[in-house]
Amino acid sequence: MEFACSHVVCNWMPERAPALHPSLPSSLRAGTTCTAISRPLSVCDHDYDNRVAVIPPTGAPLVPPPLPPRKSSSKKQPRPRSMPPPVPPRGQEARGETPLRANVNVLSLTVGRLVDISKASCFQSTQRPVYCEKCHGAMSALSSLQNHLIRTVWCCEFCGRENSLSEAGLKASLRRPLPGRDVLYLSEDADGDYVNLEDMLVVFCVDISGSMSVTSEVTAGSSMRSPTYVSRLQSVQDALQRSLSSLLQTSPQRRVALVTFNDEVTVYGDGTGVPLSLRDWSLMDYDYLKTQGEKYSTPHCIAESIHALTQRVKELREHGATALGPAALVSIAMASRYTGSKVIICTDGRANIGLGELEQSPVQTSTYSPYFYSQLAKEAADSGVIVSVLTFEGTDCRLAEVGRLADHTGGKVNIVNISTVSMEIQSVLADNILATSVKATLLSAEGIYFPYEDESAHKLVREIGNVTDGAEITFQFAVKPDSIESFQKRDRIPFQLQLEFKTRELQKVTRIVTDQRRVTSSSWVWAGSLNMGVLGVHCAQLCARLTMEGRVLEAQRQLRAQQDLLKDISEQRPSPKEESVYGNWISTMSVICEDLTGQGQKNQESKELVASKSSPVKGLSDEAAKVVYQMKRAKSVGGKRPKAQPMGL
Repeated sequence: MEFACSHVVCNWMPERAPALHPSLPSSLRAGTTCTAISRPLSVCDHDYDNRVAVIPPTGAPLVPPPLPPRKSSSKKQPRPRSMPPPVPPRGQEARGETPLRANVNVLSLTVGRLVDISKASCFQSTQRPVYCEKCHGAMSALSSLQNHLIRTVWCCEFCGRENSLSEAGLKASLRRPLPGRDVLYLSEDADGDYVNLEDMLVVFCVDISGSMSVTSEVTAGSSMRSPTYVSRLQSVQDALQRSLSSLLQTSPQRRVALVTFNDEVTVYGDGTGVPLSLRDWSLMDYDYLKTQGEKYSTPHCIAESIHALTQRVKELREHGATALGPAALVSIAMASRYTGSKVIICTDGRANIGLGELEQSPVQTSTYSPYFYSQLAKEAADSGVIVSVLTFEGTDCRLAEVGRLADHTGGKVNIVNISTVSMEIQSVLADNILATSVKATLLSAEGIYFPYEDESAHKLVREIGNVTDGAEITFQFAVKPDSIESFQKRDRIPFQLQLEFKTRELQKVTRIVTDQRRVTSSSWVWAGSLNMGVLGVHCAQLCARLTMEGRVLEAQRQLRAQQDLLKDISEQRPSPKEESVYGNWISTMSVICEDLTGQGQKNQESKELVASKSSPVKGLSDEAAKVVYQMKRAKSVGGKRPKAQPMGL
């Protein structure tokens, strides 16, 4: 776990502006390590100032803050003990609009690193963790045990519940110390026998509809020869042949299957058998398509099927409509038999026939459903299948809908052209799943809540699904208004991450990471204590998520708040590389949000909803959808994180 701020800012609220304190005493700015002290102060005592909350290390003289100069007056007036809060812009206030300010209480989880147990340096145990009976928090190094005559009690640091330990637990606790702050609990039970990690399936799901015959110039003509043109299908055929040759060299035991679609779905498998054709009524039957994919004959490894597959790829010809939905369903059903399998969809047109049709006609609308791709994505993630979607530039595939398949399964979404399709397929093939069925549970003290999440409690559960290398997710947290005063009297706030997942070998693992943060009674935060990397990634992920949910105005307010915050940070602690990357993210999202807002106003006039929380924004272009999906998977610059700040010990 990595935090954006070294302290928990208690009194941040959406309508209040957490500002950056421009300077601190020279003794603190010189790199001196500071420790916080517990201070039983009320909200009105220190609402905006936390400089009295830090003191020099033990041994250094305690110097109180200087008193403000006094003016002679016959009647003494009470002097404020802290700086007043920043005044909001008068223009926005006059219009009745309160700007949403950035929340610096942000937590980042590098899930890709946390689930990679082969590189984990944490303590490993085959014992089962001890959980709180109320909030399901796990006992850790932060826990304290109390002996009460004949029983031992653990008072949960997250909810305050007193848990009475059993005799077996008491004896075990006497023999060994409390669990550490980072513990990997390995289950001895697995869901199956030995699994060969190379024995997985790659399904190429290729569009061969009529629009794939569109050509582009690849070699300019001259006086001696005519220009050379290549169709989209020809570029895909060349990319597939290159990919097959590469897999034969690097992973000869990998299984590869081919599925094509136009106005029918053709399953070639490994190319050695008779193709299976699915057409007409079968393209409308979800269960039938799924069954046909699941029971299709097991493909041979690429070392045995390379010649047959290569010949099938060469014989492909473009014609007909685009049954993308049924083809994706069959492909995912085939791949679901092997954990860690991949489905790579290459298309250039909008699905217009069968399940998942994205073109509504006044005559027939029964096949159109905004939930089809969400349901299919969930089934793929549950089966440990990673789906990537590649579309061609200059087309309209409704990527906002189809891209859900990649977004929920850890795959990639990209727009290619005839010269880059081969390179992009190679990149997708190299992206392997590290863990499946990943579920993250984040716990903190009662009084904490997580803005923009479905739950308002101090416990947040997130189903992540498949995780690939470099995956990173962020959360923001805040203190409930009625808990601010009690939190300001505390010295530290505990946090715990419980990560449950299955490895590629189908071993069940639980990783529990526990940390604590010191508390500040202020919303003034020194810029030097903020992690720009965590804040930038969070801004990109949150705004992209809000945009896809149709909450465009909220995304805009978040962008404005983050723009001001990152600007202040860069002025006091410039980092050209990070500033450029995160600045580009914010600028791109700003343009997308502005376009969607303008479109939303027009649609509202015609009584059409632009967005809903159950489906992406209608009218989002493929290019914009690609950017949004990529920003939802944003990670730190260069994949490297700055040194983590010291834990609040």
